[in-house]
Amino acid sequence: MAAAKDDAEVLEIGGHDVRVSHPGKVVFPEPGLTKLDLVRYYVAVADGALRGAGGRPMVLKRFVKGIAQEPFFQKRVPENHPDFIDTATLHYARGTSAEEAVVRDAAGLAWVVNLGCLDLNPHPVRAEDLDHPDELRVDLDPMPGVDWSQIVDVAMIARDVLEDHGLVGWPKTSGSRGMHLLVRIAPDWTYSEVRLAAETLAREIERRAPGLATARWWKEERGESVFVDFNQNAKDRTVASAYSVRPLPDARVSTPLDWSEVPTRRPEEFTVTTVLERYAELGDPHAGIDDAVGRLDGLLRLADELGPAEKAPRGSGDGSGRRQSSMPLIEVARTETKPEALEALDRWKAAHAGVVGHLSPADVMVDGMRGSSSLWYRVRVNLQHVPEGQRPEQEPLLVDYDPWEAVRNRGS
Repeated sequence: MAAAKDDAEVLEIGGHDVRVSHPGKVVFPEPGLTKLDLVRYYVAVADGALRGAGGRPMVLKRFVKGIAQEPFFQKRVPENHPDFIDTATLHYARGTSAEEAVVRDAAGLAWVVNLGCLDLNPHPVRAEDLDHPDELRVDLDPMPGVDWSQIVDVAMIARDVLEDHGLVGWPKTSGSRGMHLLVRIAPDWTYSEVRLAAETLAREIERRAPGLATARWWKEERGESVFVDFNQNAKDRTVASAYSVRPLPDARVSTPLDWSEVPTRRPEEFTVTTVLERYAELGDPHAGIDDAVGRLDGLLRLADELGPAEKAPRGSGDGSGRRQSSMPLIEVARTETKPEALEALDRWKAAHAGVVGHLSPADVMVDGMRGSSSLWYRVRVNLQHVPEGQRPEQEPLLVDYDPWEAVRNRGS
């Protein structure tokens, strides 16, 4: 390890020199983890992390202002990237393209962490074939009011559905509230076919576990259930991959599990510190994932048997082209940050105290929405459980942040 200028250290990793700027910067104050600690973590678990993210183009999700501030999303690889970072050019439906980073070794992991990335967000394709995913992703996303035991129940049902159709699911904690099942598939299908297979899987899970799981697209229609988020298989989507460090105060990690662990382990058990110990002792439970490649023929046959999925109604009738929800929704605020969103929600609750007691946890929706390069937040309330005569009318938004203003200004 050599010293460098500007309070930096240069690490020799796999024959490459990687410069780590401000290595002593504290990224996670609660456990006291520095930027250099995170680099060393990713180097220690590199084989497992690369099994999930290696060889795939990735979006760089950069927390340059720390975990308390919103990250920004960078699709285009920095021009001055080192020669051990490969690239791949992805083309998007709206006609744009981006040359994205492709990490293939531990040095590459250290390099992206130095940029301020905490979690790794790869696409489900290999750099050598950008049109045919080799991974189907099952995202079990609990609605408010759903506890971990219900997620476990749905995961077990999802495993059965996958096995019934010749596929193997590999479970991991999402590092937040949910669980991911990763399914290796032969790269023989397009994105739209993989998404159809994922949607069919979600519908079958819902059929086998009514009330526990849902495949309903519109959030206000899901209730207190686990949403099987099939749209994570759309072309532009990425999810945090295995061994990703998530931006929670305890430095929680998206951790691969063996199926025998799913009923008994909890997401909060897995942090940078504990995963380092676990990895050194047990290795990677997903070590065999690349040897378990399946095919989508079974799920696509089931899609034909089930027929088209029911689509939510669209069009409000007011000429706006906006979807008309079947639920009595009101919008409270649109904000730049989550703390602003929660503050606006508290203000709305204080102004409508008589309504709050009728709301279930799933009736209050604070959603992170993807903007041009960062998240913004939308606050809505579903009044379905409020007696009709007591339902507040739609009022002016308490905060009306425009996430697209900067984009329009750049174009003017």
